[in-house]
Amino acid sequence: MLQLLGVLAFIVALLFSIMLHEFGHYLTAKRFGMKVTEFFLGFGRKIWSFTRGETEFGLKAIPAGGYCRVIGMSSREELTPEEENRAFYRASVPQRLITMGAGSTAHFLFGFILLFILAFGVGTVATSPVIDKVIPCFAAANSSCDSATHPTPAQALGLKHGDRFIAINGKKVTNWDKDILVVQQSPGKPVAISILRDGQQLDLSVTPAPEKVNGKIVGKLGIQVAIESALKRNSFGSSISFADTNFGQIFSSSIHSLISLPGKIPALVKQTFGGAPRDPQGLVGVVGVAQATAQTASDSRLGWNERIGTFILIVASLNIFVGIFNLLPLLPLDGGHMAIAIADGLRRVWARLRRRPEPRAIAVETLMPLTVVVFVLFVALTLLLLAADIFNPVHFNL
Repeated sequence: MLQLLGVLAFIVALLFSIMLHEFGHYLTAKRFGMKVTEFFLGFGRKIWSFTRGETEFGLKAIPAGGYCRVIGMSSREELTPEEENRAFYRASVPQRLITMGAGSTAHFLFGFILLFILAFGVGTVATSPVIDKVIPCFAAANSSCDSATHPTPAQALGLKHGDRFIAINGKKVTNWDKDILVVQQSPGKPVAISILRDGQQLDLSVTPAPEKVNGKIVGKLGIQVAIESALKRNSFGSSISFADTNFGQIFSSSIHSLISLPGKIPALVKQTFGGAPRDPQGLVGVVGVAQATAQTASDSRLGWNERIGTFILIVASLNIFVGIFNLLPLLPLDGGHMAIAIADGLRRVWARLRRRPEPRAIAVETLMPLTVVVFVLFVALTLLLLAADIFNPVHFNL
C-alpha cells in the first residue's frame, strides 16, 4: 500500500512539474502578445477541456507529457493576417528565447523551492564533527583495497572512532558541512587539523587524497562522521543557503551526468540484457525514479519526515535535471527552438549590415530529418531505460 502511495505521489509530482513547465511557456508567450490556442496535459484522445479567452485548457488520455501550442512556431504555418502579427517567429529574438527558456526556468524555480521546503519545513540530516568510522583505503576501479600499501589519509594518520574535529586550518569547527569544504578544496595539499581525543587536544597535519567526484577532483580524508538521529529544521536564512548550495551541487552533477550519458549506454545495455547488477549511479528512467519513491515510502527504517524529505529531494533533483536537459540545442527540445531563434537573430543582423531585406525566419520543417533522428534516439533510450527498470531494476541505497 505504501509503495503504491509513493508511486502515485511521484506521478502527481511529475504531472505538476509538467504543468509548471508549460505554464512558463504560456505566461511568457501571452506576456509578449503571442497567441496561445491550446494548453494540455497529456497526449492522445481529449478527455476533458474548457476554453477561456482564446485558449483551450484540458487533459488528454496519455499522461506522458504536455504541451502549450503557440501559433507560428514555424514560419510556414498558415495564419490569418491578425494571427501573423502574433506568431512566435515574428517576435524578437530575446522574446523567443525567454518564452522557450521559461519552461526550464519553471523547473529550476520549482526545484529550488522544494529544496527550501525540505530544509525549512521538513528538516535535514545534521552531521557532527565526530568520526564514526575510519575507512582503511580507497578501492581503485577494478582493483582490491589494500590498507597496508594504500591507506587513506585518516588511516595513515591514525585517526580513530570518536575523535572530534575542533579546528581546521586554525578555524573553529562550528558547521561541519561547511567547514569540511576546506578539506575538499585541498586535494594533495597539507591541512592543519585539531582533534579532541579522550579530553586531550591533538594538533595534526593531513594531506587529503585527491578523488574524482562528478568529474571534479576533491580532497578526501577517508572518514565517515556521525549523523544525529533526528532531522533538524533550519532557519529561514539557513534554508535559503541550503537550497542555494544544494541546487548548485545538483545542477553541476546533472550537467556531468548529461556529458557522461553516451558513455554509460553500453554498460546499461549489458545490465539490461546481460543480467549484470544495475549501477545506482548509472542511468535511470522515469520508472526507476518511481521505484525509488516506492522504496522510500515503504522503508520501515525511515520515519515519515525522512520519507517525505527523500521524496522531496528526488522530485527536486528530477526537475533540475529535466530543466537542463530541455535546454540542449536539439529539436524538438526547447533548446533547439532557442538555437533557431539565435540563428534567426544572427541572420537578421547580417542582412542589416549588408543593407538587405530581413530574411524570413528559419522553418523548423527544414530541420525535420535531424529532428527525426534526435527523436528516434530519445525514444530508443527511453525504451532501453524502461526495459532496464522493469527487467533489472536498480536497488537504491536510500
